[in-house]
Amino acid sequence: MKILITGATGLIGRKLTGRLLEQSHQITALSRAPERAAKLLGPQVQIWETLEGKTTLDGFDAVINLAGEPIADKRWTKEHKALLCESRWQLTEKLATLINASQTSPSVFISGSAVGYYGDQGQALVPEDEPPNKQFTWQLCARWEALAMSAQSPNTRVCLLRTGIVLAEKGGALAKIVLPFRAGLGGPIGDGQQYMPWIHIDDMVDGILFLLAHETLSGPFNMVSPYPARNEQFSALLGEVLHRPAFMRAPAPVVRLLMGESAVLVLGGQRAVPRRLEAAGFIFKHQELKETLEDLLA
Repeated sequence: MKILITGATGLIGRKLTGRLLEQSHQITALSRAPERAAKLLGPQVQIWETLEGKTTLDGFDAVINLAGEPIADKRWTKEHKALLCESRWQLTEKLATLINASQTSPSVFISGSAVGYYGDQGQALVPEDEPPNKQFTWQLCARWEALAMSAQSPNTRVCLLRTGIVLAEKGGALAKIVLPFRAGLGGPIGDGQQYMPWIHIDDMVDGILFLLAHETLSGPFNMVSPYPARNEQFSALLGEVLHRPAFMRAPAPVVRLLMGESAVLVLGGQRAVPRRLEAAGFIFKHQELKETLEDLLA
């Protein structure tokens, strides 16, 4: 297949690109930093710096859209919220427009989203049809998904990746979470009862490849392990795997003071489950959190 990928130099994109190349697919990556992208992805990948001047995506069999400004790196000022939205909405809208203008459109458009679509759901079980709690993360993801779905047609199916916390050996959320634990300063956040929907990087990539290959699948998919963990459980298991104490609780008022509105990302959560992915026959390699942490941190 000839595949266009955005966000190919990110945590998921790099691993996915490598797997696709192993399967002999032809990859074109969109990157605002083409020289860096070429170094990271290798000479087999064609690099596009922009979509300007492109009128269609004729010739591509699939488009995988993983680009977006990191959501948890900064406080949610008005300006940063606008940047989070624009980095997702504008590119997704452009890709959908190019797909719709294509004479022979790509057969599948796989586009990023997040479990933040649901907002803070407390202790409720969250399959893909769960009604959202309409917070900022819902506003961000709902528009993002709607723009992607505008590319759906009899010739193009659209799959939405409602992604949880992706756990990987290097980079991503786990690298940040581990730092205080290694120093013996780790522990639960707030009351620790909030759910953390997580997924091993290998299952994340395998899940995308599964959606790419199965021509009957479309719509939203929770890209999370079948067994989300409470923050308190996650902290205890991480401390156990690292052989470090995990009792330094971060009080909720302090977290809110430091993070502002974005504190909902760590004080709230979703007990999201991958109901549609499992129903389609996908089998997770890493279902248990302790095994996953041991695999990534050994």
